[in-house]
Amino acid sequence: MLYLHDVWVNWFEGEENGYNVCHFHEWRKDDVIELLDQVPLLKVDSLLFHYIENDLSELPKALLDEVYHKAYLRKNHERTQLEYCFVATDGTGILAVDTIGYNIPIRKSRLIPRQEQLVYEMTEMHEPQSFSFAAKPRAKEYHILSPNPELMNGLTRKERQLKQLLFMGLDQLYSSKNTAQMRYWYTEWSPNLYHEIQEMSFEEIWTGLFEDMKHGWSEKHLYFCENLIKGQPFFEKLWEVENGPRVN
Repeated sequence: MLYLHDVWVNWFEGEENGYNVCHFHEWRKDDVIELLDQVPLLKVDSLLFHYIENDLSELPKALLDEVYHKAYLRKNHERTQLEYCFVATDGTGILAVDTIGYNIPIRKSRLIPRQEQLVYEMTEMHEPQSFSFAAKPRAKEYHILSPNPELMNGLTRKERQLKQLLFMGLDQLYSSKNTAQMRYWYTEWSPNLYHEIQEMSFEEIWTGLFEDMKHGWSEKHLYFCENLIKGQPFFEKLWEVENGPRVN
């Protein structure tokens, strides 16, 4: 088995989509960085890699058995054995995983560039290991609270977080089933469609609003998001994490 040593990790917990597991250039000063003293390195096929990267489903038992108790965390000069922790690559992507004792990839991290290069060099001449699934991986289903990667392509970490906050606000707006309220917000987004919006049903308004704003990120998105979440403490707290306190 291959092993990496002295691996810096920045865990993102409970993330089912790989675009939220930030690459090194998006790590922040207030992120909690840990040091893996030793961690097993697996080369797997692309199907399994993308399943690990973009899902929170059960990992193959043979994979878990392979890495059991083979990783160690170093903290304050102490070495702590981890139950199921490993680094996986398909030769293109690289991901560190810690299940924190479960059988799903709870915590995920990218590596720093120097260690990514080392992974490529160590695995270049190796064939992917084959691990059978208890159930065949299904095609991932995306929705407003788990957006398709295409809707996040090209965005910075801050923009992705704010866009997800916007989608959370839109989802809450949809749940209200309030046609007048939905009409108001679509008019805010597209005032030029005012007359058409007055004639639309609730579902037509919703579809039009979501389709119009789901791609990209702009100052218009930012302004709309800030107004949509106003007066909602939980959403405002998420806003402040990314954007600082709101100016009333």
